[in-house]
Amino acid sequence: MELRTLRYFVAVAEELHFGRAAVRLHMSQPPLSRAIKRLESEIGAPLLHRSPAGVTLTAVGSALLVEARSLLDHADRLRVRVAVAAGSATLTVGLLGDGTDPGARRLAAAYRRRHPDVEVRVRETDLTDPTCGLRAGLVDVALTRAPFDDTGLTVHELRTDPVGAVLRADDPLAGRDRVSLTDLAGRRWFRFPDGTDPLWQSYWSGGESREGPVVRAVQECVQAVLWNGTVGMTPLGHDLSPELAVVPLTDMAPSRVVAVWNEGDANPLVRSFVRIATTAYRERT
Repeated sequence: MELRTLRYFVAVAEELHFGRAAVRLHMSQPPLSRAIKRLESEIGAPLLHRSPAGVTLTAVGSALLVEARSLLDHADRLRVRVAVAAGSATLTVGLLGDGTDPGARRLAAAYRRRHPDVEVRVRETDLTDPTCGLRAGLVDVALTRAPFDDTGLTVHELRTDPVGAVLRADDPLAGRDRVSLTDLAGRRWFRFPDGTDPLWQSYWSGGESREGPVVRAVQECVQAVLWNGTVGMTPLGHDLSPELAVVPLTDMAPSRVVAVWNEGDANPLVRSFVRIATTAYRERT
C-alpha cells in the first residue's frame, strides 16, 4: 500500500467526487479511478459507493480514511524532522495583500503546533504580483488568489469566495441586493499597473479593459473608492469602513484562494504546509 495511493484516496474521500479530487491532485480522472480500484482490490472490500452525483464512503472506507490521514500526517512530520536535522527547516511564505483572512490565521496556528522547530518567514506583497515573489525565488510557497499565469507552477485550490462591487455608501447602486457588470458599465474602476499579469488584471477588472486610477495595494483601492467614487471588486465578507458598501456581483466567477509552489518542488515543508492549509481553509467561521 503506497503513500501516494493513500493520498489519492484521502482526496476522493474528502471531496466525495472523483472529478474534484482529480483537479485537487493535478491529474486526470481515469488514472485516479484506476488507483482507487486497485486499492479496493488490495484491501479486499469496496471503499466507496459510486453514483452519478458523486461518491459516499463505505464503513471500510470511513475506517481507512481515519488511518490514512494519521499515516500521511506521520509521514509528513517524518520528512520535516529530517529537514530539521539537515539544517534546512526554514519556510518562506508569500501572502497577498490581506493577511487577516481567518483561514490564514488558522493555518499559522496549526502549522506552528505541527512544526514548532520550523522557522516560518512571511513575505507580504502588493496586488501587482499574484504569485507573491514565487517566480523570482523569493518565497517557497504562496497563499494567494487565482487566476494568473500558472506556467511551471502547481496550484492547489483551498477555497472559493463570491465577490462583490466596492462602492461608496452614498452611491445610487449601494442599496441594491445585487448588481451585474452591465449595471457598472461606463464607470471608472481601479486597475493595476502595466505589466501586471494579464489574467489577474482581467479578472479584477470584470473581464474588460477599464479606465481609472492605478493602484498597487488594498488600501489604495479603498482610497480610490472613497475619494473618487471608483468601482472595484472584493471578496465578500471582508470588513470595510462604514463609508463603503459591497454589493454582490451576480455574473462574476468566485475568487479562488490557492496555495501555489514551483512545479516539481519536493520540499517536505511545502508539502506539509499545503496539507495543513487544505484543512485550515476548509473550516468556516
